[in-house]
Amino acid sequence: MQYVFSTSKIKHYRFPTHVNDLVIDRSESSTSEVFVVVLEKGEAPPPHKHDDTEQVFYVMEGDGLLTIGERKEQFEVHPHDVVRIPPSTLHSIKCIGDKPLRYLSIDCFVEGRPKDEPTWDSHVRVMCSQNGWDYGSVTR
Repeated sequence: MQYVFSTSKIKHYRFPTHVNDLVIDRSESSTSEVFVVVLEKGEAPPPHKHDDTEQVFYVMEGDGLLTIGERKEQFEVHPHDVVRIPPSTLHSIKCIGDKPLRYLSIDCFVEGRPKDEPTWDSHVRVMCSQNGWDYGSVTR
């Protein structure tokens, strides 16, 4: 069983809206996964929610604008901030600074690893299908 994971040994996913550098795959854990998200100036993933996951973000560098909830409340985020996204909560975060926004994302599954998407890669395939993104380009 692995206990220490290096952030220099990651799997890189470049979506049209952001980067996810996978650190701990959900297949290597029973209730979590970890990746580093990188957003260039102006980038933001589309608003979305995770019914089966609570997320915690630790902002490492850059500045962002979190839009969250049905009322679309907005909060600026900066280095050393911690953000909590409850399950089933609509959210998106946008890079608003000149430097890339980089944060560690820890996904905590409410009922254990999703059975229909048991790996991060299987989840990426679903995300690509839902958003019209080319899986081959994302994983290149």
